[in-house]
Amino acid sequence: MALSGNPPPGAAGSPVPGSAGGPPSVSFARTGRGARLLGGGRSGTVISTASTLVVLGALVAIFLLAPGAHAVEHEFFSPQHMWQAFIGNPQQGYYSVGAAIWLNIRMFIIAEILILLLALLIALVRQSVHPALFPIRILATGYVDLFRGVPLILVIFAIGLGVPALSLPGVSSQSNAVYGVTALVLSYSAYVSEVYRAGLNSVHQSQVAAAWSLGLPHRHALRYVILPQAVRNIVPPLLNDFISLQKDTALVGVLGTIEANKAAEIYSEQVFNFSSFTVAAILFLILTIPLARFTDRLIERDRRRRLAGATP
Repeated sequence: MALSGNPPPGAAGSPVPGSAGGPPSVSFARTGRGARLLGGGRSGTVISTASTLVVLGALVAIFLLAPGAHAVEHEFFSPQHMWQAFIGNPQQGYYSVGAAIWLNIRMFIIAEILILLLALLIALVRQSVHPALFPIRILATGYVDLFRGVPLILVIFAIGLGVPALSLPGVSSQSNAVYGVTALVLSYSAYVSEVYRAGLNSVHQSQVAAAWSLGLPHRHALRYVILPQAVRNIVPPLLNDFISLQKDTALVGVLGTIEANKAAEIYSEQVFNFSSFTVAAILFLILTIPLARFTDRLIERDRRRRLAGATP
């Protein structure tokens, strides 16, 4: 039974969308991942395939017809040098790029965990309104402004060179990888804390009021009502930040840590060939592309969820 004065769609006297007399039915939705990528339908697949082949053929032709194509191929894409750089040979003075990438992965995982915790703490402090926390809020704001404004490479130099110079017991004797991870955590926590703040502000005030009306204290309302919704809203931007974090672990090599990029640099200096950098780039792509596609999938799922919630 209709509850309004207007007849339901399809009833007598009510125009059906897409029929004569009614508004046309227009949809920009795509069903299926292949349809979204290829444009939908068999003709879209054919056109997309043909255009892809044309673009790839043009790029290959430009490379092959360039006067220095052979030199670039030898310097950057030599199969022999790529394999030697991947497996390494310490007896000849260079390290394995394939083995060094594991240090990048370990630095990424440790830094990611610490960033999530520190950034959340900073965001909660900046969102607090308690008068006693005013000086801490000032410090948190200054922290965010400082590490968002200073380039990451300078933070790495400041931590990696300055902390050992302090000669502090138990602090100044750590490895360069530890100092590099510390710099990554300090810099990225400033950015991620702002992502957290955006997520906290995206939770409607009615949700907070509902939690308080149920008698939940502030800490329980934050834990069970506000944070779950905030984190769900910020997962895609968080993953985008961590894609950048995975790549920026290569900057730790400026301190002398033998990670993938540093191992590639050492190989290049030993044999005067840049194919080792191509190996490092491929390894980083293998790490970041799956995370990027996972991020795209989460963004698409969130878009569908929001559209479904907006449909009357």
